[in-house]
Amino acid sequence: MDCPDCGSETLAFAVPEQYRDSLPGTEIGVALCTHCLAMHPAAEPPQEPPDFQQISDALPSNREAALPMVLLVGLLPNLALYRAEISDLLGAVERAGADPLLVLDRLAHDPQLDIETDLAGRRRQLEQLI
Repeated sequence: MDCPDCGSETLAFAVPEQYRDSLPGTEIGVALCTHCLAMHPAAEPPQEPPDFQQISDALPSNREAALPMVLLVGLLPNLALYRAEISDLLGAVERAGADPLLVLDRLAHDPQLDIETDLAGRRRQLEQLI
């Protein structure tokens, strides 16, 4: 599946049950764009999560941290709407041993990505949630 926003390749994956309530819709998976980081529903995703560092080395290598981190990034364009869900995902990333604000800083400065959301601005807003 290609990204409907920019046409780039996406990585589809099943969302573990513990995070499904954090996402809009009823699909069991999502597809994350490897270029713009837009997140879209995926009806029949592979069960095994991908290596998210294919997208950027800024993402945690630890899947327990990477998975909630990419879900968090996918929800950031709608921070006001998904504030509670994003807060829960921030906690999950931290409990898994990664610093989500540092990851956002690194993603914002990754020259291979073209993210429409202002990650630096969202980072400042997220600091207020923590």
